[in-house]
Amino acid sequence: MSETPDPTRSKVGRLIDTYGMENIGQELEDRWIGEGYESQSLRSLADWFNRRLLAAKLEQAGENPIDGEVANLYRLLTEDDVTAGMRIDAEATLERNGIDPETARTEFVSHQAVYTYLTEFREASKERSSGNRVEKVRTTVQRLQSRLVAVIENNLEQLRATDRLTLGDFNVLVDVQILCEDCGASYSITALLDRGGCDCQE
Repeated sequence: MSETPDPTRSKVGRLIDTYGMENIGQELEDRWIGEGYESQSLRSLADWFNRRLLAAKLEQAGENPIDGEVANLYRLLTEDDVTAGMRIDAEATLERNGIDPETARTEFVSHQAVYTYLTEFREASKERSSGNRVEKVRTTVQRLQSRLVAVIENNLEQLRATDRLTLGDFNVLVDVQILCEDCGASYSITALLDRGGCDCQE
């Protein structure tokens, strides 16, 4: 039985351990596979991680930075379209907090480093999350249906209360049907998810 590789052997895992960024590894994985978050690209995740890393550095230095300040500082340190003067000011901000700007840049990770950490050291896979994605869709649809029912009920009750509508006791039923134009099969969204597809698969 193979053991899970030591995450600290990767650059991302080492930085998480060095700067005490507990739970960042799990959130990084969740953001990649779209578990509880919109699925993000590796480049987007690298920027997200680097901003969290920069925030951790500042916190270790005794600062209490807010997200907007960290994001702007990261942009000034890394973007090509930043003027030399603005970059120098950003570097001076780090130096005032005892942070070497060059070391900070060296520690920023690439999208490839994020991919290596996720796949080789957390053994994450977008394919493995396919079942979770189905459940996520189911939950999203159910939430939307419940919200639609509540909105309709509220509006009908207001119309009835102001004598604009005659209506006895009522229930609102919302049924989302999916019709496949290729095979002609029609299923409720729940039934379609449960069976894993339409009649085309047969």
